[in-house]
Amino acid sequence: MGTTSTPAYDAHADWYEGYISGSGDYLRRVHATVADLLGAGEGRCLDICCGTGAHAPVLTGLGWTPVGVDLSGGQLRHARGRLPAARGDAGALPVADASLPAAMCVLASTDLPDYPAVLREVARVLRPGGRFVHMGVHPCFVGAFADWSKHPRVVVDARYADRSHSFDSWNVTGVRVRVGAWHIPISDLVNATVDAGLRLVRVVEAGRGGVPDLLGLLAIRDR
Repeated sequence: MGTTSTPAYDAHADWYEGYISGSGDYLRRVHATVADLLGAGEGRCLDICCGTGAHAPVLTGLGWTPVGVDLSGGQLRHARGRLPAARGDAGALPVADASLPAAMCVLASTDLPDYPAVLREVARVLRPGGRFVHMGVHPCFVGAFADWSKHPRVVVDARYADRSHSFDSWNVTGVRVRVGAWHIPISDLVNATVDAGLRLVRVVEAGRGGVPDLLGLLAIRDR
């Protein structure tokens, strides 16, 4: 994934390619939610923090032309052949103003130390009426503060209020223990979307066993 500072995924790019490719049901749920929110369309859809390009097929299936941007050169090695992509900073997208009909950021918001800056960039590059889909881990139930080891019972502790970067996780084999994650409380996420000049249209929660582990937003650039 791209970040606004260091390409942390470079050291884990090969591991991540196998990890995301083998995500099975989880990745299917991610892609189904993205497809539901974004809908069919045509023209370029920018995959912000495209990583290995694993999400390009969902865009192609909806009629969009996927293009990507990511800071990690290691990740982009795997993206070749899946979508055209440029190396760039999500907080300063190498894209002209009001030039895109659609954009998305999938499973990457917690990799970004300043997600509100990314959302402002989204608003800048979208045309009026352009669509943006945020798809990420659920801010209320996934993070250093959440213990899923006894799922479907999920224990959330007081660290929910901690917005700092953390490598803490109940899952010692996943992404978080390798690259860490920034926590974005749900109020920060929604407020930053609106403050960027995007109109929130729809919210979707997805999960298994009663507790959602994914949160998706659809927002529109009105002007």
